[in-house]
Amino acid sequence: MIIHLPNTIPSLQAQAFAEQLEALCINKGTHYVLVTSHMVHCLPAEIADIALEVWDMPTDMQLSSRSYQAETHRIAIGDTYIGGDGGNQLMIAGPCAVESREQIEQSCQMLKRLGVRVLRAGCYKPRTSPYTFRGLGEDGLKLLAEMREKYGVLVATEMRDATHADKVIEYADIVQVGAKAMYDHGLLTAAGQCGKPVILKRGFSSTLQELVHAADFVMSCGNENVILCERGIRSFETQTRFTLDLCGVAWLKEHCNLPVILDPSHAMGYAYGVADLARACTAMGVDGLLIETHPMPCQAKSDAAQQLSHEQFADMYKSIEPIAKAVGKTLI
Repeated sequence: MIIHLPNTIPSLQAQAFAEQLEALCINKGTHYVLVTSHMVHCLPAEIADIALEVWDMPTDMQLSSRSYQAETHRIAIGDTYIGGDGGNQLMIAGPCAVESREQIEQSCQMLKRLGVRVLRAGCYKPRTSPYTFRGLGEDGLKLLAEMREKYGVLVATEMRDATHADKVIEYADIVQVGAKAMYDHGLLTAAGQCGKPVILKRGFSSTLQELVHAADFVMSCGNENVILCERGIRSFETQTRFTLDLCGVAWLKEHCNLPVILDPSHAMGYAYGVADLARACTAMGVDGLLIETHPMPCQAKSDAAQQLSHEQFADMYKSIEPIAKAVGKTLI
């Protein structure tokens, strides 16, 4: 259940009502938002009498549900936005990981030529094997900050765990919670308190309900700037890295009030299929794409097989623009 209370009541009173209902209390300035378990269906008279609005929610998909807010959240991305009226499709692109100054500078130059606003690159890599490249850490974040100043790009990068969450939040324009961290309540809390746009990636063995519950977790901490990312799930198929769940994307677009972007690079796992998947995703009218591209993919220190060369990325980008236009989107 979600309850709106007037801001004319004292904050201590709102907190007392929240405790009475075992609810979370969010101060929106114009009003208070109390969120209880969906198992609560009745309100005490003293709360019901002053409530501005009440939503009796059927599940714990609450703040992220179109039953609560029908319009998609509009999320500012620099001087533009995604969500809202749904008119924009955001391209986020760059290498899997920051490896060197030369590599990240070449990436920024390519994005700048194409007019792509957001650079993605990891500094803390959640690798499966302890013997593979795990990122440059804070040195990588500092390089990204330099590139932002030099080329005017926005930076999207991932928090791997709570040991460096504050550093990532300090340097990033867009904070990413990766697929392997979707259940990490420490990171979800940090994301919920940072106030910046948050890309929340679906875990590769997670249900749609678990994804939106993680989104609600972030939103319940006060940050509504959540972007859902479908990046492929595990299935019985072994010829591709994962299976891109476009049926799940259709469900999210129908039932969830958050922008949805897709990551075909991780889903496919091989560069040869990324462009086709990106075009298919664009035809669905998604809010953005997350694409891995590297100056020299064969020399990449992580996920080399799935990264497009800069030439391949440029060709893909140009092929997407007319498809986006055909479905009423502007590629930004």
